[in-house]
Amino acid sequence: MKVLTVKNLNVEFGGTRVIEDLNLEVEQGEVLAIIGPNGAGKTVLIKSLIGIIPHRGEITWAPGVKTGYVPQRMDIETDIPLTVREFFRLRGRQATDAKIAETLEFVQLAPDILKKGFGEISVGQRQRVLVAWAVLGAPDVLIFDEPTADIDIAGQESIYKMLYNLQKNTGLTVILVSHDLNVVFKHAQTVLCLNRKNLCFGAPREVLSSEQILALYGGEGAFFHHRHET
Repeated sequence: MKVLTVKNLNVEFGGTRVIEDLNLEVEQGEVLAIIGPNGAGKTVLIKSLIGIIPHRGEITWAPGVKTGYVPQRMDIETDIPLTVREFFRLRGRQATDAKIAETLEFVQLAPDILKKGFGEISVGQRQRVLVAWAVLGAPDVLIFDEPTADIDIAGQESIYKMLYNLQKNTGLTVILVSHDLNVVFKHAQTVLCLNRKNLCFGAPREVLSSEQILALYGGEGAFFHHRHET
């Protein structure tokens, strides 16, 4: 079952076309990785999919599909006098004690983090809190814009392991922007090579040849290569 269909997507800012005639489909339960150099339109695509920037073309979600969005980083001050528990409570009635406890287990955070303020927790913990916040909304699709931005290598591995355990255990569809080629090959069923246009789309091992990667990045040292343990 297709959860998302994009047809002839175009996005412009100030007369400059940032995304041009993009087409793609996402199947239920799959992981789609979006890769490309800086300025390729990856974040613009994500924001188009969740409806926060204007576009031309068709973005069609399957009826009843709920999405959860995790940005690169928090847009609130980390020294705000708000505990993690209070942050979750902003979700409203769905943020029951039982649901919060279940969600913390999903993202592999200890319950004592609820008492801490945002200024007391690490960047990696903060990102897990954002994932938990998204999961509390009971989404069918989780959308991540570079979920390991500002996190060290060890933290990146931990975050990716958590994300894919979550996807495997819940059957969520995942759409993510990543600069880690190892992650793309290991976890994604489909990859979109984006540089304003769709340069490749398909199974990573079928479409990500060395020539395609060089054509996409043009020699830019944008990929992070490191080994992920299962």
